[in-house]
Amino acid sequence: MPARTAAARVETDRVSRPYVEASLTYLADAKVKPQTFNPPPGTGVPRRLGNYGQFRVRIYDARPVASELSLDGEGFAFTRHDTAVTDFYDERQVREVYYPEIERLVAEATGAEKVVVFDHTIRTAERAVERGLRAPVQMVHNDYTDKSGPQRVRDLLPAAEAEARLKHRFLEINVWRPIKGPVLAWPLALAEAHSVAPEDVVTCDLIYADRTGEILYGIHSPNHRWNYFPRMERDEAVLIKCFDSLKDGRARFSLHTAFEDPTTPANAPPRESIEIRTLAFFAA
Repeated sequence: MPARTAAARVETDRVSRPYVEASLTYLADAKVKPQTFNPPPGTGVPRRLGNYGQFRVRIYDARPVASELSLDGEGFAFTRHDTAVTDFYDERQVREVYYPEIERLVAEATGAEKVVVFDHTIRTAERAVERGLRAPVQMVHNDYTDKSGPQRVRDLLPAAEAEARLKHRFLEINVWRPIKGPVLAWPLALAEAHSVAPEDVVTCDLIYADRTGEILYGIHSPNHRWNYFPRMERDEAVLIKCFDSLKDGRARFSLHTAFEDPTTPANAPPRESIEIRTLAFFAA
């Protein structure tokens, strides 16, 4: 299904879908250039400079239209995905078992010739810093820009291969899944790509101890169309397009954020999730 037709179908189906209303953290404006200082895991929480605000939005249940969503249409896709991993907190299992599983999943989902897993992050809403982990990101953002997307390829591949790959289409795809389900607290919200105008995003410096990267932060617009997949289980995953080198009208990225679901039970377990970052390369 062509991207814009799929987007229209999702919008048409919206009227019959349940939703929650929640507050999302956006940039309030771009008067101050946003910067985020990211400490090493387990040493503190990110520190942000910029003008931020809370904005009330509707976030629609995407399960009824999950089969209509696509990476090229909305910028994200939902799938069932079994894994042989028994313990996501076991670094060896994640790298030796999960990385190859995700390479195959992304290759099948995109048709890419080559997929490289280059990173993963475990997030928990409980004692993240104390446990050497990261907390869910409560900020409307996208992970790459037109500068940092190609730079990531140059950082990860040998110089000659990187320059050859950059002559053709490539994607950065994140794969997000629960470590334990169902996810009742701090689920993931995703904005449909074609509801986000170019002026709705601002480049943010992402500053680490050893390097500085770039991401996109969202500026609030009432046109943004938000979705989530309630009560996600361990055998379910969301693929998020964070960068597409093509500029032909298809989705290039999807803004996303964790959010405080007002329907979360008081005794809900803390959210635990793992996200895998991949580069997907095409021959032409």
